[in-house]
Amino acid sequence: MAAAGDLRARHRLEQLVVGVDHPRPRVVRISQPAICRLPTNKKAYKFLTVPRETNRRHRGNPVKRTTDQIMARVSEHDGSAWLCTPKDFLDVASRQAVDQALSRLVKAGRLRRVGHGLYHLPRISGVLKRPAPVELDSAIKAIARRDGVRIMPDGLVAANQLGLTNAVPAKPSYVTDGPTRTLKIDGRTVLFRHASPGVMQWAGRPSAPVAQALRWLGRDAAQDVQVVSTLRRVLPEHVKRDLLHNSRGLPGWALPLARRITTDQAAAA
Repeated sequence: MAAAGDLRARHRLEQLVVGVDHPRPRVVRISQPAICRLPTNKKAYKFLTVPRETNRRHRGNPVKRTTDQIMARVSEHDGSAWLCTPKDFLDVASRQAVDQALSRLVKAGRLRRVGHGLYHLPRISGVLKRPAPVELDSAIKAIARRDGVRIMPDGLVAANQLGLTNAVPAKPSYVTDGPTRTLKIDGRTVLFRHASPGVMQWAGRPSAPVAQALRWLGRDAAQDVQVVSTLRRVLPEHVKRDLLHNSRGLPGWALPLARRITTDQAAAA
């Protein structure tokens, strides 16, 4: 039998008292280390000692601690604009604990669930007197973070944003290197269409909307003088430089257009 002094060790999480070589010892839990009278039979007993400072009664509420950490992180961002996902808090607690905490926050009204695995800090519209709709761009960024994919607006959306067309898509549409799918975000149906690597190589570049718009317009419509003059007028200089630098990624017919749009930049180069 082990010495009595060993049994008094207060901070040992596990102490095998007898039967060291026993293949399957019995496990008995005690709240504090103590000198224990062991049965005199030959079975092994493993005593798990829980130090006073780690006793469950002194640990506080782990769920509340997780919810507080989640809300602290949300407040560090522009809370009403930033959308978060469970993946954004996996350094705080386990996935199960994070899911439970987010569910509690939604029930308490501190967060609003706006899609599958998408949450944001609700803000009340002064005009509508109800929760304001989420910013779609923020939702797209959250989905890209969560799923580890690249996403950018499709050609029609890009052309509309650049003032090249008044056409508006029936539903927001994006291209991605992830799967083709449709998602509901805050009551809106958003389409994600898988695109080739040649298209997705523009993701994250300042001139990506220009490349997308030119592809959508096509060879003939893109040659219109109004298209070139509009892009020369509205594009910032850094976007023109990026378009010229990456023009080899454009279709062959769009290369002359890129040089016309970035004439000043081409001359400087």
